[in-house]
Amino acid sequence: MKKPVGPLRIAEVAPPWLAVPPKGYGGIEWVVSLVAEGLAGRGHDVTLFATGDSTTSARLEYVFEHAPGSRWINSVWHDTLHTLHAFRDPARFDLYHLHVPWSAMVAASMCERPVVHTVHSAFNERMRPLYDQVKDRAWFVAISESQRRQMPELRYAGVVHNGVDVELYPFRPDKEEYLMFLGRAAPEKGLLRAVLTARQAGLPLVLALKVADQQEREHWENEVKPILPPDTVVHGELGHRRKVQLLAGARAVLFPIDWEEPFGLVMTEAMACGTPVIATPRGAAPEVVEDGETGFVVPVEDYPAAAAECLAHLDRIDPKACRARVEQQFSKEAMVEGYERAFERVLAEDD
Repeated sequence: MKKPVGPLRIAEVAPPWLAVPPKGYGGIEWVVSLVAEGLAGRGHDVTLFATGDSTTSARLEYVFEHAPGSRWINSVWHDTLHTLHAFRDPARFDLYHLHVPWSAMVAASMCERPVVHTVHSAFNERMRPLYDQVKDRAWFVAISESQRRQMPELRYAGVVHNGVDVELYPFRPDKEEYLMFLGRAAPEKGLLRAVLTARQAGLPLVLALKVADQQEREHWENEVKPILPPDTVVHGELGHRRKVQLLAGARAVLFPIDWEEPFGLVMTEAMACGTPVIATPRGAAPEVVEDGETGFVVPVEDYPAAAAECLAHLDRIDPKACRARVEQQFSKEAMVEGYERAFERVLAEDD
């Protein structure tokens, strides 16, 4: 691969709510960590704007010594101070790489340096008008082709799938007799469909849940919890070591989403462990799961029955093929190279 002219002076601007990498839940922060480490490892001069309790081999700069925590996500005060600090001297950098919107989009619209923003969230009614205001002043990176199709009018530097550090995921070809669901207890995440699938298949289910707001609590307490099979094991947020142990041992990971999820790291984490994924064809799932090779993709409306039927055919899925797909397409190395290509395009067109 042709490397960008460099080394480049890159400002990586993380969200200011959680440490990089995160201590628990925090998919964006894991991605930021891998990008910053990968770019620094490839010889670029990387400054990471994050919280002071972050860990990185890049240069770390911060306003907040300690991460405020998930309950402060989208705090205007934290967001604004963080952005003001990151953009106080743009001449230090060849480009900015933003992983958070809000006030950073204002700064991007006035910055004399190129700004690349990775769109980590869905294009909802709040994000569309924000991005529309800066679509000719900033560059964008989508994390899936599916996401890019949701707002094609933006100026894209490319599509870069989220990556994982494959070495941190233990490969285990032999599986135990349980299914797993990992994610938020939101209706659109498909928790109820996962429970119904386990019931229909007669297999134990392991849940690793984040219950973040009132809607999720009500969905869990009123719709899901009353129908849990007695052998269900329920965890809250898990540390990385325990999470990957459970992912590696599962017969399959259930990913029955019913919304346009931009990516879905759970799928790549499972496959890196050699565990197949049974997903629905929403969002990026068809880009990530190779139907019949690394798992199965079944319609949302057929999910409990069709997913239970797929469980009878898991012997067709080679665990080695699951891991190989992640190594080839969703590794940290593939992601970092994707960002280098995006930066190269931006700098070439901004000359």
